[in-house]
Amino acid sequence: MNELNIMDWHHCEEKFIRKVKPDLERIKSLRKKALQRLQRAQSTSINEDTVAFVVEDYYEVIKELLIAYLLKNGMRSTNHQCLFSYFYKTNPNYELETIIIRQMSYFRNRLCYYGDDIPLNFYEKNQKKFIEIIKIIEELLS
Repeated sequence: MNELNIMDWHHCEEKFIRKVKPDLERIKSLRKKALQRLQRAQSTSINEDTVAFVVEDYYEVIKELLIAYLLKNGMRSTNHQCLFSYFYKTNPNYELETIIIRQMSYFRNRLCYYGDDIPLNFYEKNQKKFIEIIKIIEELLS
């Protein structure tokens, strides 16, 4: 890990990344499912009971798009942290976005593995940024 609290890309390459042929149909399918999940996230009314699942959906959208981004560039990863590492390595001007993605991952893992809630204020503070990150990755996929 480094100052952004993301995995070192060289470690990812050694342990978790394998080269593959870009698969345009799979990329298309991943994008389609991600955008369907995004619609669900955006159509859910936000309150203390739903916010954790909505943030989880936004995280999953971003993760699926990052999987497609790696695939477009001829790679697969067996570790989600490497998705963030590659995104930052190839787009160092998106440091804040990388930090937010990493925070989303942390909260999603706390939700899934420990049953922790995701703070409503995290969503309220960052929801516009979630959308921006999705748009950035969509542009990278175009």
